[in-house]
Amino acid sequence: MIMERKRLDCPALPPGWKKEEVIRKSGLSAGKSDVYYYSPSGKKFRSKPQLSRYLGNTVDLGSFDFRTGKMMPSKLQKTKQRLRNENLSLSKGKPDLNTALPIRQTASIFKQPVTKVVNHPTNKVKTDMQRATEQPRQLFWERRLKGLRSLDVTEEVLRTMELPKGLQSVGPDASDETLLSAIASALHTSSAPITGQTSTAAEKNPAIWLNTGQPLCKAFIVTDEDIKEQELKVHQARRSLEEALLADGLARAAESTRDMEGKA
Repeated sequence: MIMERKRLDCPALPPGWKKEEVIRKSGLSAGKSDVYYYSPSGKKFRSKPQLSRYLGNTVDLGSFDFRTGKMMPSKLQKTKQRLRNENLSLSKGKPDLNTALPIRQTASIFKQPVTKVVNHPTNKVKTDMQRATEQPRQLFWERRLKGLRSLDVTEEVLRTMELPKGLQSVGPDASDETLLSAIASALHTSSAPITGQTSTAAEKNPAIWLNTGQPLCKAFIVTDEDIKEQELKVHQARRSLEEALLADGLARAAESTRDMEGKA
């Protein structure tokens, strides 16, 4: 991916701070940009919360706009109003903790249950549960997760998983990141076996023949050797954990013994 980087001084922050704008020149996200800040010592900051934690009370970032690098008093007023509205909504009910995947949320094109309520006692409620559970799925929605990275508590990017060589992506702009998101969502939302795209026509024209119930990868088979290899990895991980817990227990016991000898 081709990128253009621009790094300038940021007058809104203390002297020595730099603002860098990275503009994407190619790919599906061409024209979009990412903003980063660098402290005088060269430390990189990717978000406003991270920047606020580092500066503490030395700089008031309430009206600071992270993207433009300027102080905007109107932004502070909007933030205060939003916080008041959120507190008001929380006092009325529980917050929305929905963790649904980013699939299509528009009105369904399938028939929905209909409830007809009148005063006549012979009327009944008719529902078709089979049709009610059918929901349209947006093709290639996994591409919306492209470019997202997981960070640890130190704001460092976590290392991505390495997929087996037998898994091959299907669809436009296919990548290992997209495939990993597709497999994870399939395992999370479906209880059916994960087989991949069994139809060979899906490789030629995935927009028509793609099976939305399966991840965006070619059909694959899990062999006995794959299962044994995975069992070995699990066994090794458990053994390493057992050794670490044992070493920790011995260290705690030794420390406790030294404390008791010191008090005696």
